[in-house]
Amino acid sequence: MCGIVGYIGSKNATSVILTGLKRLEYRGYDSAGIALANGSLTVCKKAGKVVELEKAVKAAQLRGTLGIGHTRWATHGAPNDVNAHPHTDMENTIALVHNGIIENYAAIKQRLQKQGYVFRSETDTEVLTMFIHSFYTKTKNLEEAVRLALCEVEGAFGIAVVSTLEPNVLIGARRGSPLLVGVGEGENFLASDASAILQHTRNVIYLQDDEMAILTKDGYTTKTIDNETTDSIIHEVEFDLESIEKGGFDHFMLKEIHEQPRTFKDCFRGRLLASEGTVRLGGLNPVLDKLRRAQRIIFTACGTSWHSALVGEYIIEQLAGIPVEVEYASEFRYRNPVITPDDVVIAISQSGETADTLAAIKEAKLKGATAIGLVNVVGSSIARETDAGIYLHAGPEIGVASTKAFTSQLAAIMLVALYLGRTRRLSQRDGMEIAQAIERVPEQIQAILDHSSQIQSIAKKYAKAQNFLYLGRGYHFPVALEGALKLKEISYIHAEGYPAAEMKHGPIALIDENMPVVCIATQDEIYDKVLSNIQEVRARNGKIIAIATEGDTRIAEFAEHVITIPNTLPMLTPVLSVIPLQLLAYYVAVERGCNVDMPRNLAKSVTVE
Repeated sequence: MCGIVGYIGSKNATSVILTGLKRLEYRGYDSAGIALANGSLTVCKKAGKVVELEKAVKAAQLRGTLGIGHTRWATHGAPNDVNAHPHTDMENTIALVHNGIIENYAAIKQRLQKQGYVFRSETDTEVLTMFIHSFYTKTKNLEEAVRLALCEVEGAFGIAVVSTLEPNVLIGARRGSPLLVGVGEGENFLASDASAILQHTRNVIYLQDDEMAILTKDGYTTKTIDNETTDSIIHEVEFDLESIEKGGFDHFMLKEIHEQPRTFKDCFRGRLLASEGTVRLGGLNPVLDKLRRAQRIIFTACGTSWHSALVGEYIIEQLAGIPVEVEYASEFRYRNPVITPDDVVIAISQSGETADTLAAIKEAKLKGATAIGLVNVVGSSIARETDAGIYLHAGPEIGVASTKAFTSQLAAIMLVALYLGRTRRLSQRDGMEIAQAIERVPEQIQAILDHSSQIQSIAKKYAKAQNFLYLGRGYHFPVALEGALKLKEISYIHAEGYPAAEMKHGPIALIDENMPVVCIATQDEIYDKVLSNIQEVRARNGKIIAIATEGDTRIAEFAEHVITIPNTLPMLTPVLSVIPLQLLAYYVAVERGCNVDMPRNLAKSVTVE
């Protein structure tokens, strides 16, 4: 959550920072602000989106060569001008932007108030700014003041700090919230995401927890907050500017939905050995023996990633016969889970920075489990914390509502399941059948996308509905959950996903002629059971939108609308059945006039608990 950009160099920092904030706005859009420290400290901040800040900055004609900027997802304090970042000390000499939560801010605030500090906002960030100032009055050194303050801070932070007292230095630090250094020529950058600075440099250093970066325009140093110098490894960003632009689509979400034939393929490219019916997972080499011997697999994730984990539970148990549990990361470490050294814990996170998932992994490792990460962002915290992992290779996902990351997660899970199946009880022939079916999935996704106009017309019909129900059984229960989540996230319609057979145990009371019910009813071993559930809905006048297999001639008797998907193996159908649900949510949200890419109250990467 929250986007941070910092710049020191010879260019106009205002332009660099504003451009960066626009690219980071998916991380938070409650308010935005900028601070320039050249001669004097100039701060401009506005509630609302970055465009409001841009108007104010242009009106004030702000310029400078050292500055920091922030786009906010509110934690402490309402989203208004006063609580917006950057925050300054009382003398207006130090400015700070912050992503995370300072857990002991109240105690620090009381301590500072006794020293005469007066606070203007409701934020923990202003407390940290004043705290740094209190150390500066003693040390007269900004780097030392920041370091000493952070040694006493509890909680999570990614910060950027500038001061008029030291106008040739930009300082950053992190613990639990992402922050990287962008290395340029005669200029350097700070950012919470490489996309913010990609047009200026592809060379980045991912800061570790409790690590600081001290930047000048000509160089940088990194050290721990305990004042020990650290080695900096420069990584080259793999994606390019084109991948973070809309590319002619009206929204990032629609672009990312349409990218899925490619992103799904990119995940299994070079890993799937179709002729042998198995896979090669180089990223898991350090733990392959432990994975093969695992007595239990535990998935931990949040939101959409949790839904992909549920699909993983079904697939791995079917192919490999290994018991699988799926845990909400936000609950995992707080219930003293029973974990043994024979367990493998797989964390799934698009950003690789999800705070709850990162905490769950640390808890699992503490109890002796092997930790594997399925993440999309190279250099992310979860990628570094786990013992091994698989990168999704989906490219940057800008739309807050995850789409291509979900199907890429499914691709990675399928590779793990196929590998485990082949090492345990799956024959080469069966492995080849699955592998070849996986290879066909990209063109099958494209076939669904080619007929999206039908889904758009259905969305128009039901865009004013107040409630939706999504039903699925077996592999499609997690897809029902995901379809309902997508609709809730971007259209603000109340929606629930249920196992179809559970409808009779409560939700059926909600069904009437105003209730659209999305039923995933592909032709598999429980097809007839799902048809019975559909007829129960029709008997209560519910409006059926069915996701069915191509060539199914029976389903039309029971549904107002039928959206077909290509036939594939049952375990692969979630990748296909979710595509119409993503499109349905998208078109409903557009019809309702919602901001699809920036839904209210949400942010892309949840880096606070």
